[in-house]
Amino acid sequence: MRAAIYRHTGGSDVISVEEVPTPDPGPGEVRVRIACSGVNPTDWKTRSGATGGTPDGFQVPHHDGAGVIDAVGEGVSDRRVGERVWTFLAAFGNRWGTAAELAVLPADRTRPLPEGVPDELGASLGVPAVTAAHCLGGDPGALGGTTVLVAGGAGAVGHYAIELAKHAGARVVATASSEEKRQLARNAGADLVVDYKSDSAAEEIRRFAPAVDRVVEVALGANLELDLSVSRPGTEIVTYASEAKDPTLPTRKLMGANVALRFVLLYGVPSEQLEGAVGWVERALADGALTPLPLHRFSLEETAAAQDAVEHGAVGKVIVLPQPQ
Repeated sequence: MRAAIYRHTGGSDVISVEEVPTPDPGPGEVRVRIACSGVNPTDWKTRSGATGGTPDGFQVPHHDGAGVIDAVGEGVSDRRVGERVWTFLAAFGNRWGTAAELAVLPADRTRPLPEGVPDELGASLGVPAVTAAHCLGGDPGALGGTTVLVAGGAGAVGHYAIELAKHAGARVVATASSEEKRQLARNAGADLVVDYKSDSAAEEIRRFAPAVDRVVEVALGANLELDLSVSRPGTEIVTYASEAKDPTLPTRKLMGANVALRFVLLYGVPSEQLEGAVGWVERALADGALTPLPLHRFSLEETAAAQDAVEHGAVGKVIVLPQPQ
């Protein structure tokens, strides 16, 4: 089969597209013929060596994808050959990511893709939507009637945080830096969208709601002052992305505000909490509450360019199409 692989970390030029032996699923695993592979910041960061070690032999990148199961391993009873699925965390502790014609992964890292849902949407969900659900608390029943602030509402995590919060009955404020991005946040359903760089951002948010109950944060250092200015005692600020330079936390101000500050990395989320977040994404998808961002399509041979596009801040969702077009 054809796959994008890298044998050592570095720039995107370490990626090559090669013929590799077709893997067979082991116990508890399935093999998926990949129609779309979703690219996330974690993919290029791992490939660069910023967050991971050297591959053992070679690594096929990308966690997220959508396709059809074409083989099941021993002991798999809840997946079947011919079933359409979306994947999450496919390459975590696993050589066979989704940037390939076929991927082998644990069956419990796949979920059925409902009829009528396009592969492109399925391949967009894994890391962003599950991260968003976890940052929102993993329990839609607890969000009804609350106000949520989503920083970076045009990014993939921000997009799904808006849609999942609205699915749960929350009021949503989103921030974005350009009119193009603010329109994407509106399209996702945000009730109010503000320019976080504006001097009036905090005032606009407070006019909408006296305080927010939860913040889904993409850039803690840059946005903490705004977050605190619209928080109340008990507000939970949840950050899921690292910055080039770690922010200095104003400890006394945080204590005085009586807010809770949480940090999220999807790979380390306890299995019960991860299952809760995935289940919420499943239900929202079945309810038609999740939509795709604007798509940037690349062929398998262009996997390196696809990762570069994500690294350089492409607005929308980058996907790779492994099957010959």
